[in-house]
Amino acid sequence: MAITVRSLRPQARADLEDFVRVRERALPFMIYTPDSVAYDLAHVHPDARYRPLVAEEGGEVIGTAQVGLVYDSPEPGQGYVNVYVDPERTRRGAGTALLRAAEEYLAAQGATKLYAWVLDEPANRAFAEDHGYRASRSAHFLRLDLAGAALPPLETPPPGVELRRGSDFADDPRPLFELDAATLLDEPGDIDSVFTDYEAWLAETWRHPLLSHELTSIAVVDGRPAAFSAARTDGGTRYGTVMTGTARDFRGRGLAKLAKNDSLHRARAAGFTEAFTGNDTGNGPMIAINKWFGYEVCATEVRYVRELG
Repeated sequence: MAITVRSLRPQARADLEDFVRVRERALPFMIYTPDSVAYDLAHVHPDARYRPLVAEEGGEVIGTAQVGLVYDSPEPGQGYVNVYVDPERTRRGAGTALLRAAEEYLAAQGATKLYAWVLDEPANRAFAEDHGYRASRSAHFLRLDLAGAALPPLETPPPGVELRRGSDFADDPRPLFELDAATLLDEPGDIDSVFTDYEAWLAETWRHPLLSHELTSIAVVDGRPAAFSAARTDGGTRYGTVMTGTARDFRGRGLAKLAKNDSLHRARAAGFTEAFTGNDTGNGPMIAINKWFGYEVCATEVRYVRELG
């Protein structure tokens, strides 16, 4: 049967469910729900030109693509395209059709360089290279059996340090925005991003339906947020830390470990049984912290880059 590509229909619940189904089969290490996919599309910054795509065969969704511009980078013209096909429906042309549609769309939006995450498997890497992409950096997905793990014991914070929850900042989350923006500057990657738009951060991060304010932990030093571990959940049994960081002035004091350990213990007490996170392979300090907690690498992905034009 012929493969057709179209935009995701966020008003159609079945479309959202199909999008998540394919993503979870292809990439079961990240947390998505139909509601979160709809929220992302409704609240993404307009400059991102975000356009999720689906590939159909005989009316069945068998592939997806996340497509957009890196609007918050100081370097213009950067776009991204992340293609995922149901592992049981590969080699039918869905990936190629999605990539072609994504590249045409991004070129029309002014993109000159495209980035794509590809699972570190021979067939996936060959697909990217056959379409003109070259390998760049890599990242690990890590998993922790939260139900059975022997977590490090909870520690009493040192003098002058207190542990607080994201919900404690419900009335004024700006201090968390400033901490998030500061730590992002030191996040390893091949795309520079800068948080300067507080309202966009509120919409895309703070109010995101997957973000758990209760399970997000912040180490506060003399009243100032100094380190944090931001948590997302699927509302079921899966929990993930999407960012753990420390402000430069407070590094080397174990505050990131303190915050993440607090969040992990509370997640387990709340009934979550699986914990996921991700690390750039060049981020040695964070990889060491996650190994200390007992996380194990469950997959690796490689960033691929292609110049357009």
